[in-house]
Amino acid sequence: MPRQFYLIAIGGTAMTPLAALLVEKGERVCGSDLPLYPPMSDRLAALGIEVLPGFDARNLPSRVDRVVVGNLAGKDNPELVAALGRGLPVSSMPETLRTEFLEGRHPVVVAGTHGKTTTTALAAWLLAAAGQAPGYLVGGEPRNFPSPSAVGSGTAFVLEGDEYSTSWADKGPKFLHYAPRTFVLTSVEFDHADLYADLAAVKAAFRAGVALVPPEGRVVACADDANVRDVLSSARARVVLYGLDRSRDLDLAADGIEEGPEGTRFVVHPRGRSPFPVLSPLAGRHNVANALAALAAGEGLGVPAERLATGLPSFLGVKRRLEVRGTAAGVTVVDDFAHHPTAVATTLAGARRRWAGRRVWGVFEPRSMTAGRADFLEPWAAALGEADAVAVAEPYHAARLSRPGAPGALDVEALVSRLAAGGREAFRAPDPPALAEELLSRLKEGDVVVVMSSGAFGNLCGRLVQGLAAREALAP
Repeated sequence: MPRQFYLIAIGGTAMTPLAALLVEKGERVCGSDLPLYPPMSDRLAALGIEVLPGFDARNLPSRVDRVVVGNLAGKDNPELVAALGRGLPVSSMPETLRTEFLEGRHPVVVAGTHGKTTTTALAAWLLAAAGQAPGYLVGGEPRNFPSPSAVGSGTAFVLEGDEYSTSWADKGPKFLHYAPRTFVLTSVEFDHADLYADLAAVKAAFRAGVALVPPEGRVVACADDANVRDVLSSARARVVLYGLDRSRDLDLAADGIEEGPEGTRFVVHPRGRSPFPVLSPLAGRHNVANALAALAAGEGLGVPAERLATGLPSFLGVKRRLEVRGTAAGVTVVDDFAHHPTAVATTLAGARRRWAGRRVWGVFEPRSMTAGRADFLEPWAAALGEADAVAVAEPYHAARLSRPGAPGALDVEALVSRLAAGGREAFRAPDPPALAEELLSRLKEGDVVVVMSSGAFGNLCGRLVQGLAAREALAP
């Protein structure tokens, strides 16, 4: 008989895929959330899942077998309080994922400050293309699959290992609950300032993840990152190193990198075997590293990198990773999730190579509590300096960051002045509508606009594409 699951904050980027997994397993699912928007609202509707307006204790059904709580819900959430008061079984998303789907499988957990989503989707696709039928859960929209999650029938279950908090009761990283047999570590930097005090705290979290892997498993780590190398001391399993710096002793390396309109060509050097050429449709040297990570992870399941690599040219990527949203009036609008200085710099550098010879606009919203901090001014000046022209919105959490005891909000006016002094066209705007209006007046034929935010950014991409299409329609 199907069990009844009730998901509080069901519209989260991991909660909705979890709901889909439960439905695929044959369970009954309903839940609640604040107003939802595509793609999560569309996915839940397609699954036939009822989503009640959150959050109200009266939403809880009379019969519930398990309540799953997303980390959006605080300890005072009325539905959580009611569930605990009724003595119902309550668990977090990561706990539920482990007990319902990971036991008896080989969890491939992809972790790191950057590159998690792309590497997770890529590893799942390469295994699928090699006939391995993996299960997977991606914290984004992988374009090769009809859904961000699937139970799969193979040994592997590939999932994104988020370092953010597990639940209202557990502020540790989600990946600590996944019992990884393969743990992929792409990068380690200071992020999530609302959860981690400093870089040392971030390193401690990843060090704990590395230590979870049993001796018969493997840790796949990017040797190009000094912080990654620093946390490997806790490893009990074999450590497989990958990277682009061939001066290091690497298990999987790449060189001969050539970027072009069709993607990136490079040569893979597996330890003890002949090198072989590959083509990735993804732009940027960081995506060469992501490809190496996915290949090394797949080899841990007994599939040679040479075989896995045959699926690489057909990888379609993940939405909001240098995703072209439209071209009109000779201007290309690109959407990207970049929200950390390193990711923003890498995204812009990749865009400049992909659209060589065109003026690249970097349009950025400091959306997260980390991105909007005052002490990130210098890193943002350096990162956005990769663009030819820049537009910056006000920090999304400016009010919270400006409270007594808080680190202070990013001075966007000072940031824009710094960029303008370096010879770049730069401006700021108070909100997305004002930013779109000003930017449309400055855009010229041939421009590429890279819109970067970890949130919806007021549908800025849509506003720009619509405005450019109207301009095109009026052109003689």
